[in-house]
Amino acid sequence: MFRATTASLCTYCQRMRVFIPPGAASSSTVTSPSKRPENQHTVDSLYELSVDIRKVRKFKSWVLSESSAYVPETARLLRDMGADAAVIARVLESHPEAVLCRPEDVAAQRDLWVSVCPNKRELMSIIEKFPASFFTLTHHGNQRANIRYLQSLRLSKRIIGKLMASAPQSFGRPVERNQEVIHTLREIYLDLGGDEGNLRVWLQKLLSQNPYILMRPAEAWRDSLGFLRERGFTTEELLSLVSSLRASIAELQPEAMGQALAYIEGALMCSDEDLKEIVVRCPAILYYSLPTLVGRFQGLMDLGVSMEQVKESPNVLELTTQIVLYRIQKLASYGYDVRCGSLDVIVGTKKDFEMSYSKLHLRQQRPLFNPVAPLRSAEE
Repeated sequence: MFRATTASLCTYCQRMRVFIPPGAASSSTVTSPSKRPENQHTVDSLYELSVDIRKVRKFKSWVLSESSAYVPETARLLRDMGADAAVIARVLESHPEAVLCRPEDVAAQRDLWVSVCPNKRELMSIIEKFPASFFTLTHHGNQRANIRYLQSLRLSKRIIGKLMASAPQSFGRPVERNQEVIHTLREIYLDLGGDEGNLRVWLQKLLSQNPYILMRPAEAWRDSLGFLRERGFTTEELLSLVSSLRASIAELQPEAMGQALAYIEGALMCSDEDLKEIVVRCPAILYYSLPTLVGRFQGLMDLGVSMEQVKESPNVLELTTQIVLYRIQKLASYGYDVRCGSLDVIVGTKKDFEMSYSKLHLRQQRPLFNPVAPLRSAEE
């Protein structure tokens, strides 16, 4: 019976082979029937420009199948803006869709961007970093209107150019929506005690630090600030928070902020006034999720840090437990016990910590008998 079954299975397999197309056993040679053939002229033109065709096939293969492409024309426009062969190849590798844009549309886009870039060299630098932003050739009318509006605010070309490169969506939408956001920001700034004469500088700082600020709905700004005002923050404190958190404050939900504040107030056992001071010194508390805050605070407690130390240096909550542990161990190797002193020595960026660490390292090397003697390096 076993032999009969085996024989019938072999006969079935032999019959099925008739229906398997040649080469189907090898996935590398399978060609999807729905896949369109490549435009050989496009492939050859990109190859001549030293573009990595394999990379284009892997990520944007559909571009190679388009019937209309303007590879030489696109390369010529980029060359006219100061791009060399290597830059052209990099731009077309990272954004091959550029060759599908009509030359006249690219030229119009170039003229539009030149109006906010000091020179073609800087424009080419932006294109190399943000090719998708430059080659998005839609909503020219909206782009032009938004550029004029931002120029009317006397914002610098550098800021406008950065906005167009980093957040092109804000330029593709109707100018009225950006006007509403800017008007809301102006109201907030003046309502919080800001000076009209410094408004332009304040706006430029916000926009340079977070290019997506114009994408935040005006209502979100009002809701977030309204909640914080109800919690007793003064106008001066609110202005400080807006300047520190920038566009992030428009992303905060009142419910989430309430949970974070309640947890910090209970964990540090502080008064309302102390809580406000802690938040102003460490605004990040407002946008960290509750699980993140709980995990970081508990991690500090497990490392032997006291509640009073966290109160005095709340910015330590901006660091992960792993980073805090590494920095504590690093300082301990030079005889500094963070748990017996201030946490200010470990807070801040990596660069800030390295400066603090270097000072302690040099202090240990300094001869005790002559504390003002010049230090000698290992090379000397």
